[in-house]
Amino acid sequence: MPAAPRPSVLFVTDLAYEARGRRYCDEDIHLTSRLREDFDIALCHPRDAAALLDGFDAVVVRNSGPVLHYQEEYDAFRARAREVGARVYNPLTGRGDMAGKQYLVDLGRAGYPVIPTVDRVADLGLLPESEGYVVKPKLGADSAGLRFVRTPALPPGADGTQLVQPRIDFRYEVSFYFVDHDFQYALYAPHPERRWVLEPYEAIAADLEFARSFVEWNTLDHGIQRVDACRTAEGALLLVELEDLNPYLSLDRVAEPVREAFVTRMKASLKDLLG
Repeated sequence: MPAAPRPSVLFVTDLAYEARGRRYCDEDIHLTSRLREDFDIALCHPRDAAALLDGFDAVVVRNSGPVLHYQEEYDAFRARAREVGARVYNPLTGRGDMAGKQYLVDLGRAGYPVIPTVDRVADLGLLPESEGYVVKPKLGADSAGLRFVRTPALPPGADGTQLVQPRIDFRYEVSFYFVDHDFQYALYAPHPERRWVLEPYEAIAADLEFARSFVEWNTLDHGIQRVDACRTAEGALLLVELEDLNPYLSLDRVAEPVREAFVTRMKASLKDLLG
């Protein structure tokens, strides 16, 4: 009997995108080389995804760069994927960065340990005193549009479109990486001024409880999530970002057995999504 056809996957990536301190292309070349062991793989640029997705069993969105660089095409991709019922990985129901940064405001109001964040002039007084503040677009990415100010303020008419946060005195930033709801590894930047010079981080139980609380809140059944946090001078962890669209994985910063385990788990997750 002929072998059953292998599942086909459209892998969405921008191999030419230049990110500070990271090589997106290397990571996706490695991932696709390993996924080919179990799937038929084709790569495409995010601007082409809407036109091509119909011919594949699943669409994997990986290092496709900030959506704001191709917002119209991304909106068309989401609309087409919903129209045809495409299996998208990560699913398009994410409540983190996939939907903008409103979640930082919502989580803070709900009492989660998040960097204090407001998006309205009327709420500026809720922010703690700080030596400086950050103002950034709610739909921003990769520090686009980010401004540092001495006093918390929003431009006229900016309610609901920009975020204001205090500048936090932190010891280091740390990221926790999950496939589905399963923790895979953690990395941290021991030198705050070198965000992407990452080293393996031994997460303790309290760290994982912190990170898992955001993964559970997000309610994604499948997919890769990165929980970015900072360790304050007082020792607490605060959420910085919940990356659920196309989180860079820094696979070149982990040991080979950890990288192998991640790829194996991602394959299993994709197969489960395909049913």
